Amino acid sequence: MSEVKFSKEHEWIKLDGDTATIGITQHATEMLGDIVFVELPELGSSVAKDGNAGVVESTKAASDIYTPVSGEIIENNQSIVDDPAKINADPENKAWFFKLKISNKSEMDSLMNKEEYEKFSKESGN
Repeated sequence: MSEVKFSKEHEWIKLDGDTATIGITQHATEMLGDIVFVELPELGSSVAKDGNAGVVESTKAASDIYTPVSGEIIENNQSIVDDPAKINADPENKAWFFKLKISNKSEMDSLMNKEEYEKFSKESGN
């Protein structure tokens, strides 16, 4: 069974074995507005927990994408590069950003479950 967790930077992560799929939350897309551009990390690159892993730009702002865990990038979602509007349509399913081979599963422990994330988003106002 895979579990979805959330970061304070509004990324979601779904772990399946040692492969993590990462994207941005519905809340993030609502804050950003219409997304017009996305830049994803290079395949084979290593990323560190909370490190910059790309950029998403909307009609309102540009925002860094962070990785909630450390690992090696093994797949990118080219469909969202070709059509960034897909991110607004389905941010927490088909519009995932990248997959990585996780290097330290214990890093998942510091992330929030859905209820904790929803509470955090309401209380922080961002």
